Amino acid sequence: MPQYENPWTIPNMLSMTRIGLAPVLGYLIIEEDFNVALGVFALAGLTDLLDGFIARNWANQKSALGSALDPLADKILISVLYVSLTYADLIPVPLTYMIISRDIMLIAAVFYVRYRTLPTPRTLAKYFNPCYATARLKPTFISKVNTAVQLILVAASLAAPVFNYADSVYLHILWYFTAFTTAASAYSYYHYGRKTVQVIKDR
Repeated sequence: MPQYENPWTIPNMLSMTRIGLAPVLGYLIIEEDFNVALGVFALAGLTDLLDGFIARNWANQKSALGSALDPLADKILISVLYVSLTYADLIPVPLTYMIISRDIMLIAAVFYVRYRTLPTPRTLAKYFNPCYATARLKPTFISKVNTAVQLILVAASLAAPVFNYADSVYLHILWYFTAFTTAASAYSYYHYGRKTVQVIKDR
């Protein structure tokens, strides 16, 4: 049986803030306001650091919802950033396509895990109730590395037009490295599968 928990924790609020900042960043990048975009991106990064720190150090702030919401917020933010940076000709189309495709598959897997871990009868109200904790997600090590690398590329790409290094060979090398970690992360989830999901049972 699942557990009931309080979804209104500080880490979860920070993750929601990160999701809210995603369209703002997308708009700023499309409008080529890269200076302000860098500042907003730094704020989004701060929310990511804080929610992880708080969840690790205060037991009452850790939740099963947070284990899914934090990476979901990262994926939404990264997807919006990569699409808008590709629109601004700062990141190549194939790399963005690769990243978005992987994230769509992972998000679909999260929704499937949620469905499979719900006890019968399965209802929409139960499915979308954030207080109803059924599973805790455990990202693989390479996926954490991949998220960091993807965000480093975003930061470097945002700064490129500000500091005039858009054609730098180092930026191009970072494209290939990001593609490699993205592929490795996708394979790690395929390989480890069930080990990344911890089903919650009543004690």
